[in-house]
Amino acid sequence: MSITLYAGREKSLLRRHPWIFASAIHQVDETLASGATVDLLSSEGHFLARAFYSPTSQIRARVWTFKDEPVDKEFFRRKIKAAIEVRHRLQVESHSNAYRLIHAESDGIAGLIVDRYADVLVLQSLTTGSEFWKETIADILVEETGIQNIYERSDADVRELEGLPSITGILRGKMDDARVTIHEFGLKFIVDIQQGHKTGFYLDQRENRHRVGEFVKERDVLNCFCYTGGFSIHALAGGAKSVLSVDSSADALALLAENITVNNLHAERHTALEGDVFQLLRKFRDENRSFDMIILDPPKFAPTAAHAEKASRAYKDINLLAFKLLRHGGLLFTYSCSGGIDAALFQKIVASAALDAGTDATMIEHLSQGSDHPVSLHFPEGAYLKGLVCVKG
Repeated sequence: MSITLYAGREKSLLRRHPWIFASAIHQVDETLASGATVDLLSSEGHFLARAFYSPTSQIRARVWTFKDEPVDKEFFRRKIKAAIEVRHRLQVESHSNAYRLIHAESDGIAGLIVDRYADVLVLQSLTTGSEFWKETIADILVEETGIQNIYERSDADVRELEGLPSITGILRGKMDDARVTIHEFGLKFIVDIQQGHKTGFYLDQRENRHRVGEFVKERDVLNCFCYTGGFSIHALAGGAKSVLSVDSSADALALLAENITVNNLHAERHTALEGDVFQLLRKFRDENRSFDMIILDPPKFAPTAAHAEKASRAYKDINLLAFKLLRHGGLLFTYSCSGGIDAALFQKIVASAALDAGTDATMIEHLSQGSDHPVSLHFPEGAYLKGLVCVKG
């Protein structure tokens, strides 16, 4: 089975980018099953890559391999073993027992996310190809990691674009409790893998949370979009004078309170506030409140470039307010996880926010996702998390 591209549309494949859009396809067998393996051919009929077919997505094919090799169980075993070995070499487990084991395209398995939480794997299948091979992949994961319990969180909105239904539940093994306790740089976190954001926790921010803990001593901290308190726990453990955690979810804040308890931290230094961050930042401004450190880790405002303009306004709004609330010499840790906002644009947005706030600011660090979320040089879309540390002058 094969897909033939229009003349000149093979350029991205020659650069080893793994996506082929519908507009690049000249000829395809319409009887191809969703997720089926297919050869990608140039307009002259030359083999370019082996991929899987997504009949309803604008990304009509995603590459498995650029080699003329079988795509079978052993193919996926090699990919999974290689991903495991990379994490071993990175020594991620020296800091935490929770990390990303497979990072989709950047680990050569398009659309597949596998996160480890202690003795549980959480699998997220986002494409027709990963769905087609899901059961095989689950078997290999058990065999290669020795972990018997796999929970599926294939409930992301992007599955709709692939024509796939939302699926959650136990995929392998047996689990009596949807909550898992993990450790990270000596701190404990309770993770709800059944109801929590993404696969339960923001594993990509591990090193950035630790960095906050290194800057925070004797500072008054405002943590916005705090979720279950990853940054807040590190701030309290790092010696913050006070921490105010803001989120719109009462359930997340309840879990944050549990995380403070299990770490035996100074609860009297912490305040949780449920509400809309945008509204509360304006309220704090009107009340002339101020802080030594502000953390902005909002949800994805721009999933694609089409949403970039609206998202840019939202990012500018919260960063402008944050600059106004910061004391002289205060630190802003600000992030964007939006795929539609690249690092250069995000920096421009934050710079514009500082300008409109009437303040000087100096950028002292660029931050990104953890090393267990690698980025293929041929797939820059994998670099989704952008972070800046700024000092208010």
